[in-house]
Amino acid sequence: MSLLSKRISRFQPSVTVEISQKARDLRSKGKDIISLSSGEPDFDTPDEIKTEAIKAIRNNFTKYTPVDGILDLKKAIKKKLWNENKLNYNTDQITVGVGGKHVIYNLFMSTIDDGDEVIIPSPYWVSYPDIILLCKGKPIILQTSLESKFKITAKQLEEKISKKTKWFIMNSPSNPTGIVYTDTELKEISEVLMKYDHVNILSDDIYEYIIYGEKNFHNIINLEPKLYRRAFIVNGVSKGFSMTGWRIGYGAGSNEIIKSIAKIQSQSTTNPTSISQMAAISALNSEKKFLPKWIFEFLKRRDFIYEKFNKIQGLECIKPDGAFYMFTSCKGILGKKSPDGRVISDDVDFSNFILEFAGVAVVPGKAFGASPYFRISYASSMELLEKACDNIDSAISLLK
Repeated sequence: MSLLSKRISRFQPSVTVEISQKARDLRSKGKDIISLSSGEPDFDTPDEIKTEAIKAIRNNFTKYTPVDGILDLKKAIKKKLWNENKLNYNTDQITVGVGGKHVIYNLFMSTIDDGDEVIIPSPYWVSYPDIILLCKGKPIILQTSLESKFKITAKQLEEKISKKTKWFIMNSPSNPTGIVYTDTELKEISEVLMKYDHVNILSDDIYEYIIYGEKNFHNIINLEPKLYRRAFIVNGVSKGFSMTGWRIGYGAGSNEIIKSIAKIQSQSTTNPTSISQMAAISALNSEKKFLPKWIFEFLKRRDFIYEKFNKIQGLECIKPDGAFYMFTSCKGILGKKSPDGRVISDDVDFSNFILEFAGVAVVPGKAFGASPYFRISYASSMELLEKACDNIDSAISLLK
């Protein structure tokens, strides 16, 4: 009898976490590695938020809390959803977990049975398919491309819907592409979803605050309120408040689902960290005066990477509308040989080549269900980004 369960063979470790660890290992051996693989802002958590956490410690707010979050945090989330998104949820329709990933895991554990299908547009966040597989569901991948600007169409979605479809995942702004769906595009997709009452919608809004230019954030419920009863919103404080390590995510949906999530959470992590919950209240209630500066910095970096990569022979990318990633085609590199004679046959080979010859850690598109591409995070200093681009350019010039 094997010690490990059959369940563990259904999914793979997070590629982004693996690559970040590989970069750390190389650094520990004295190699100069620039890691552009991790999806977290390089800014510090704002002082006003940290102050509330310190205050919570000093006030001895260090005990167990209600399993799925304290009432004051749920009230702050309720207020945020109404004031910023015009979505009306009661506190008993809100759950708080140990990050957005945890909320999604709990959601699918609560709702997916063997063989239930979940439609995921590709490129997708690396954890979606594996969480679904862990829950014995079936990921149905909806392919896009650079030519389609990594967006699905309503027609494509309808072709993938079956009697077994349980969920459709919407992530805008997107990880890994940074694309943002327009109101018109969201409306067209919502019209398809309105035809199929058995299909539920997961709207992953974690990059809500990081949008460039004149675009405004809307999720699909804003465009079609009748989808409200079938929708589940997931969000958190990691990206918009630079609180990745604080591990606070939240979800909003039907009371039935929220109760089920609480049941699962009670037998796993129990409550999110009490101190982090107090910090999250401060974040959600803040005036967010730091955001314009952060977005301005991200915008400068985005434009720099976009211009630089499109000048490197063999690379091609489109300009993201949000988040802090550049998802770049390396199709023009395939078939070339590295100085030691190895053929670059796919984006995994390319990413390994870049790590070895440029000293830059990137994530192959295969991890996001799309090849031949690679993702970089430009949530790093301009100095490091300039050096990384120069190193990548120099390394690619060595290919024959």
